[in-house]
Amino acid sequence: MFLPPDDADARRAIAPVICYPTDTLPQPDMALYQAALAGAEIVDAVTAAPREACTFRVSAGGFFRIVSIDGPQVGDLNLWHADDLSERFYSGKTRALHGTHVSTGDRLWSSFPTLRPMATVVEDSLDWYGIDDFGGSVHDVIGTRCDPYTGNLLAGTQYHHCCHSNLTRALADVTGLSLADAEPYVHDVLNVFMCTGFTRDTGQYFMKASPVRPGDHITFFAEIDVLGALSACPGGDCSAEHSSDAAACFPLRVEILRPADGALEGWTSPAVNAYDRSHGR
Repeated sequence: MFLPPDDADARRAIAPVICYPTDTLPQPDMALYQAALAGAEIVDAVTAAPREACTFRVSAGGFFRIVSIDGPQVGDLNLWHADDLSERFYSGKTRALHGTHVSTGDRLWSSFPTLRPMATVVEDSLDWYGIDDFGGSVHDVIGTRCDPYTGNLLAGTQYHHCCHSNLTRALADVTGLSLADAEPYVHDVLNVFMCTGFTRDTGQYFMKASPVRPGDHITFFAEIDVLGALSACPGGDCSAEHSSDAAACFPLRVEILRPADGALEGWTSPAVNAYDRSHGR
């Protein structure tokens, strides 16, 4: 254990600098999106059963809404380009650009080398929650997903209805890939409705009972053609544990909405990132 230097307090007092100022990011036209949403109609809906996952497709320029329907439940969301699984949601870069939790106006960004908006949050019925006294907030991009490998590492279990396995089965089913071939495409998630943060004393990732209630929802605008998979987490509202056959779990519904013709006049789907990929060679 090293003793602190004489200037320890001065070092700690140095003001932080935002790593990625977002002033120059292309900004979504929220007024256009919200007006289009107001006139949109539901054209399809799928349900993720408790401790299972569902998949859905949304064309660029459409909306998808995740809804709590029977009780407090969190969900783990993966997104891919509908025609190219290698372009997938990049939670780490989304976190770096927008912060640990997302809400209205924030975007879900895709992986390298495309790095473009996949979806934009256009409404969030839990945006009132903010950051609580524990440092917790809703819809995080800091957790990964409950998975059987960590469960086996920590407890020696063989649990198959964690979100990683649910998403793997769902992706395999919708694409026709084997489980072994589908699994590498499953990636870190947006934890929809989950209330999380970091403890201030040890810096550990924590979860607490989600504030979500039936009727709460979060709605996204699809910036590109997307394939989505949503797992209804086996932890229910994640008030106690996140891989459990004992927790009260409820379904989640995904609604697909199509705006009226002409509602998105002037909008275009974002192009892939313009970096030339020469990497200095």
